[in-house]
Amino acid sequence: MGKTVVDKQQASDGRAQAAASEDGPDEKPRRRQARGERRIAQLLDAAATVFCTSGYTAASTNAIAREAGVSPGTLYQFFPNKEAIAIELGDRLIHKMRDTYGEVLTPADTAAPLRELLDGIVDRFIDFNCQHPVFFALMHGPDVPGQMAEAHDALHAALLARLQDLIGFYVPAAPKAETARIAEMCFGLFKAGLELVLAHEGTERDGYVTELKNALFRYLDPVIGDAVGALAQPPGATSAE
Repeated sequence: MGKTVVDKQQASDGRAQAAASEDGPDEKPRRRQARGERRIAQLLDAAATVFCTSGYTAASTNAIAREAGVSPGTLYQFFPNKEAIAIELGDRLIHKMRDTYGEVLTPADTAAPLRELLDGIVDRFIDFNCQHPVFFALMHGPDVPGQMAEAHDALHAALLARLQDLIGFYVPAAPKAETARIAEMCFGLFKAGLELVLAHEGTERDGYVTELKNALFRYLDPVIGDAVGALAQPPGATSAE
C-alpha cells in the first residue's frame, strides 16, 4: 500500500514538472501550468475514447497519444504508462460521481412521490454515465488496475450506505439488514439496466431508461411507496382521501 501511494505521488510530481517545463523556461509559471493542465486534460480525453473503444487491456499508450494528436514522447512527459493514465482518469471520475450521488441520494424533497423521486435519481446517474461512458468501461472491466478497483469498491460501499440511509428515511422501522438488502437489490437492478442503456442510443436508449425506472418503481413501490405517499400528503390527510 505504501509503495502505491509513493508511486502515485511520484507520478503526480512528474506531471507537475512536465506542466511547468513543456513550454520552456521563459514562459510565466502560471501560464506554463495552465498549458500543462490543458495537455493533461487532452490526454485523459483521448484515453477515455481509447478505453471505451478498445477496452483497458487492449489499449496502448501509442493509441492514446495518436488519439490525442501528440507524440508518445509528449505523453510520457506526463504519464509513465497506461496504468497511470487510467488511475488519474478514474480518480477524477470518482470525484465527479461522489458529487453526483451526494446531490441526489438525499431526502431533499420529502413531498415528492416515488415516481418523481426515482426520476430525479435515475436521470442524474444515467446522465453522468452517458456523459462519461469510460466510467462504466473502466470500473466494471475485467483487468482494471488494483488501485482503481480499490477506489471503486470504496465508492460502491459509500453509495450503498447513502442509498440505505435514504431508504431508512422512508421506512425507519425497517431493520438495517432489510434496508441493506433493498439497497443492494436497487443497485443491482440499476447496474444491469445501465449496461443496456449504454449499449443503445437515441429513442432505444430512452426506452431502456423508461424500462429501468419501471423496474425500480415496481420493486420499491410495495416497500416505500406508501411511506413516500404519506409524506407527500398534507397534515391530517389519510391514504383513503
